[in-house]
Amino acid sequence: MNDTRSAGGATGLELYDRTAQDVAASVIAAYSTSFGLASRMLGPRVRPHVRNVYALARIADEIVDGPAEAAGLDHSAERDVLDELEVETLTAIRRGFSANLVVHAFARTARECGIGADLIGPFFASMRTDIETSSHDLASHDAYVYGSAEVIGLMCLQAFVNAGASTPRQPEPVLVEGARRLGAAFQDVNFLRDLDHDASALGRDYLGASSRAEVLARIDADLACAAAVIPLLPADCRRAVTAAHDLFEALARRLRRATPSRTRVRVPNPVKAALAARAWLGFAPRGVRA
Repeated sequence: MNDTRSAGGATGLELYDRTAQDVAASVIAAYSTSFGLASRMLGPRVRPHVRNVYALARIADEIVDGPAEAAGLDHSAERDVLDELEVETLTAIRRGFSANLVVHAFARTARECGIGADLIGPFFASMRTDIETSSHDLASHDAYVYGSAEVIGLMCLQAFVNAGASTPRQPEPVLVEGARRLGAAFQDVNFLRDLDHDASALGRDYLGASSRAEVLARIDADLACAAAVIPLLPADCRRAVTAAHDLFEALARRLRRATPSRTRVRVPNPVKAALAARAWLGFAPRGVRA
């Protein structure tokens, strides 16, 4: 066998853990420049754990959003792959090891930070909904958003509170509410931004009978709630979460001003940089104004 010692001297499980973490970071760098920017603002205690969470979520999302279909899988096969990924994730948390490097990275985070099946199950349930459901009413929208976005916020909150701790603890209820509301706002902004693509390319309608004005009002309320909670987060998380909040607040403003079209609303890179700089300097999250 070849020598498995890394350039830094790590061997065995330490090297495997580090490699898995690097793979998760590569997934995020490839798929999300905005999230990559925000994640770099997290402190080193938390940063790899949040990347590990988002990497697993991205892989699951890709199973149902096109690449698996392009590879020749029908809906039944997509569901099988998704089910296998969920089982592998839960098994890896129990064992402490997976041959899938992204799953291994997530399982390491889950074990350290106290992320369990109560959050993982709803996430995979929402991913299965993308295979089975093409149109949502308000109730199914809310259930979908909880599993696809709010629980991701809750997983990140577990990392914010517990990374580096000897024993994971449950976050305060006010933090839980803020994490859920911020995740919901992110998802609804993306639904509005991708309305045409979701309908034409994926055959999905996430917003149902909700009007554009109703969705924007819901986003504003969720962002305002989250903004009030962000200052209560650990200090090494606040700047990154503020930057993410302010980016989506800027997107919501642009969506409010824009007429519905096939052009995806974006925040220009110089504006993103300014928002990141503002957050880095310690400014509070921007308020949401109509």
